[in-house]
Amino acid sequence: MSLSTLIFFIIGIGLLPLGADLLVRGASRIATRFGISPLVVGLTVVAFGTSAPELAVSVQSAFAGSTSLALGNVVGSNILNVLLILGLSAVVAPLVVHRQLVRIDVPLVIVASLATWALASDGHIGRLDGILLFASAVAYVGFSIHLSRRNGGGNNAETAPETEGPPGLGENLALLAGGLVLLVFGARWLVAGAVEIAHLLGLSDLVIGLTVVAVGTSLPELATSVVAGMRGERDIAVGNVVGSNLFNLLVVLGLTSIVAPHGVEVSPAAFSFDIPVMTAVAVACLPIFARGHLIGRWEGWLFLGYYIAYTTFLVLDATGHHALPLFRSAMLHFVLPLTAVTLVVLSWRILRRPRE
Repeated sequence: MSLSTLIFFIIGIGLLPLGADLLVRGASRIATRFGISPLVVGLTVVAFGTSAPELAVSVQSAFAGSTSLALGNVVGSNILNVLLILGLSAVVAPLVVHRQLVRIDVPLVIVASLATWALASDGHIGRLDGILLFASAVAYVGFSIHLSRRNGGGNNAETAPETEGPPGLGENLALLAGGLVLLVFGARWLVAGAVEIAHLLGLSDLVIGLTVVAVGTSLPELATSVVAGMRGERDIAVGNVVGSNLFNLLVVLGLTSIVAPHGVEVSPAAFSFDIPVMTAVAVACLPIFARGHLIGRWEGWLFLGYYIAYTTFLVLDATGHHALPLFRSAMLHFVLPLTAVTLVVLSWRILRRPRE
């Protein structure tokens, strides 16, 4: 690997969160200027802004012919967003979960995850599949704006992201444009470096996408959610992750499938393991979020533990380590069944609550 590629790879990782930050600032100010509620801004505009690195990297990967990297980026980012980012944010401070997230947005993430799994059953996500996903994103944004205006627009100051004053439309458009430019160049350099690292280490594009690239493109979500939790804006921390996961599936994967000449390739490993893990993580969020509408510190540590376990499995599997069979057996016969029982008990208690 050449020194210049490594330097540009590192610069690319740095440009992604910077570009996303500029885009989020401009988009948030423009959205609030048009009377969209702060919660909806967080779930749509801010979520899309923090998902912009995933979009830039995935589309660039599709043009470069590395669609497995694009898929790994989306799936890995969604797993990382919940387990690592929400985990860290909850450890910093318990996170408040807005009722709308439990009733509408988290179920939509579950449906989108299941739909992605179903569309991937034939080994690829084609152009028509991508159009379906992207059209669903358009419908979601329209529904969210309609719901916001029906419920009184931008009166919910509690969940308002920082807009840092009311600059003019021209300045906000300049922020948008600058953010997009940084995202494009950052994504190009990050993808080039990631592909070269994968080939150098003998790892697949999928594994690199699930780990290195997913971490790099999720830096905006990480910064947004952790800082929001530290500042007491805990509703934003959760809304940012939920909205970002939905946009990753519907917009990022949708547009990537549309622009890729032959669609996005889905490897057997991704279909049988990584996409199911992403779906299971989304399903697990519902009872955890609904339990008191709060994500506590112990649940944050639980999320972090599962992310470490998932990443450990990827590394052991990619390297063919002799500890892999023992690790897989422990996960399948102890950790996962115990988790399933816990989630069932939580769900049962939540369902009984209204009758009591």
